[in-house]
Amino acid sequence: MKNSIFEKNTLAWIGIIFITLILLIFQDKWGWASKYPKELIVPFSDWINFSMEKFIEQFGWFFLSISWLLSWPIIGAQWLLHSLPWIVVIFLVCFIAYLSSGVRLALFTLSATFYMVLIGYWEESMNTLALVIISVPMAIFIGFGLGVWGFFSKRAEKVIMPILDIFQTVPTFAYLLPILLLFGFGTVVGLIASILYSFPPMVRNTILGLKRVPDHIIESAIMSGANTKQLFWQAMLPSCKKQILLGINQSTMAALSMVIIAAIIGGTADIGWEVLYYIRKAEVGQSLVVGLVIALMAIIIDRITSGFALNSDKAIKDSQYLKNIRLNYLGFAILVSILLFIIASFFQVLADWPYNFSIWVSSHINDFFDTFVKTFKTQIKLVKTYTLFFIMLPTKIGFQQAVSPFTWGFQLEMVHKIFYFISFIVVALWFLKNKKNEIFIFLLLLMIFLYFGLTNMPWLSLLLIYSFFALRVGGYKLALGTFFGLGFIVVVGMWPEAMISVYLCGIAVVFCFIVGTSLGIWAAHNSVVSAIVRPINDTLQTIPLFVILIPFVMLFKIGDFTGLLAIIIYAIVPSIRYAENGIRNLPSEVIDASKMMGSTKMQLLFLVKIPLALPVIMLGLNQTIMYGIAMLVIAALIGTNGLEQIVFIGLTDGNMGKGFIAGISMAIIAMIVDRITKTISEKRSEALGLSIK
Repeated sequence: MKNSIFEKNTLAWIGIIFITLILLIFQDKWGWASKYPKELIVPFSDWINFSMEKFIEQFGWFFLSISWLLSWPIIGAQWLLHSLPWIVVIFLVCFIAYLSSGVRLALFTLSATFYMVLIGYWEESMNTLALVIISVPMAIFIGFGLGVWGFFSKRAEKVIMPILDIFQTVPTFAYLLPILLLFGFGTVVGLIASILYSFPPMVRNTILGLKRVPDHIIESAIMSGANTKQLFWQAMLPSCKKQILLGINQSTMAALSMVIIAAIIGGTADIGWEVLYYIRKAEVGQSLVVGLVIALMAIIIDRITSGFALNSDKAIKDSQYLKNIRLNYLGFAILVSILLFIIASFFQVLADWPYNFSIWVSSHINDFFDTFVKTFKTQIKLVKTYTLFFIMLPTKIGFQQAVSPFTWGFQLEMVHKIFYFISFIVVALWFLKNKKNEIFIFLLLLMIFLYFGLTNMPWLSLLLIYSFFALRVGGYKLALGTFFGLGFIVVVGMWPEAMISVYLCGIAVVFCFIVGTSLGIWAAHNSVVSAIVRPINDTLQTIPLFVILIPFVMLFKIGDFTGLLAIIIYAIVPSIRYAENGIRNLPSEVIDASKMMGSTKMQLLFLVKIPLALPVIMLGLNQTIMYGIAMLVIAALIGTNGLEQIVFIGLTDGNMGKGFIAGISMAIIAMIVDRITKTISEKRSEALGLSIK
């Protein structure tokens, strides 16, 4: 039965390949089937712009009123933070850090916050912190409420989860487009965008936490006579406290990231605006100095929130003890704060750090950077040139035109073309003869893709190829979603730009997956490598995307190569983490049995460990792709071309329709890839009898 089904799949693939070749042969006569006609492009962007203009004409006053109301909490938070002496704020933050994770985090927080004072960016740091303070509670409140609703109502969950997928896959800049038009420029834009961007993690973690409450806790509460309200607040909620706190951590980090990004259009005196200002001026030293402020702030917030989450189990066990000393903690904090406030009123240096006392290290960094560039100018140029010429250019041309005739500076003769096709066909038939049907189909498709290029491929055949692949992976629902999703990109005229985005992100993802997975496997077998890699991964995942661009822009200037490096650095982390986790958590009995059977280290790795860990490694690939797309959007700031650039241009020009459609197109690609990779991972896990959590 399996063989017959498999043969049908092979015949179906051959049929799709045959249709593709027919369309390619007759593309001059059937132009509509090869290149989607411009006259048939649906002007969704114009419709959106027109609708938005009419909507603003009618209801603009309402949103401006909301903007005015929301500005007051921000103003209040900024006033409070600026009114308090910096010594008081530092003490309170360090005290919270101590309560979260102990002395080590408190000392790190002390040094990090004093750095913000010392370099003269305390005011800007407080403006950024004010936005986070206001946006995070709102996001948590909304996320928690929706999460509880989704848990108790299956119908609501079916509606909420797809919406969350859209919110988490739509590019960050696309968030800002409608908000900018509705609420105008200013800090409120950053506030609203941060709320919308950061509440989905809270929803997911709330639903997940409530679902993981052990049955015996619920049964015990019911048997004790608890009503619905008591069951939820006194039994279920304390049991999932850790998961909810992790949701708060993720929402907080997302809010901080979005606050920084929103500075592009906010124009306020915060850290994000300062970083953008110095990047545009190409001032290496100052951009790094200010960028480090964002990184330190992100690390502090991440460690504090994650510390409370990780210590939540102990807090539940020692709740009675903590209740007895909680007031003492609060009293101590208030007393010391008042004392420091009084001292600062007598010593002005403790209230407002003098400008003359600030340490200006940017000039030294600039000098060091200039020396480094001059010393290694040749090496830097070689790395950039070889990467562009041998990897990026062939790939890009491959997506836009035929790789072989144009990449290496010569035109293929007929004999070359015949050799090219015959070689592929012979190798493919050899695999078919050995019943490797999947490889046979893959080689035929690769032969066509490499020669004609993706953007020269008939759009109709590409829809068939992608949709049928989705059908075989995840069934008809995924196939229909793929067909209509990619079809939308075609009919709105975004297909060429989509391929450019795929090209840049694709190169980065392939590199990240190969190198990252290799590093993860190495780290799983070597504790020293693991100890080195783990803090680097933590730092890269904590630093806002904005900051990652700085060193690469300064070294390699703007362009695709710089964007590629930034994507790689950010997106490689999941591949490392998931590979290491997958290898480390394999069933010990299987490993022991393989060793007893006399397997060598290489046999054990490639024939046992990697196949068993493949479901987890595939999830790493999934997250690598999602991270790559997220960073790709930020790379639009440094001149990359593709959908991300259209989104950014739409933001700067106020063209909501075009930018939003491009953002939706990126979200569609992300969701399709997400579903396909997750489905492959789940099927592989089921085949091995494993469970992935």
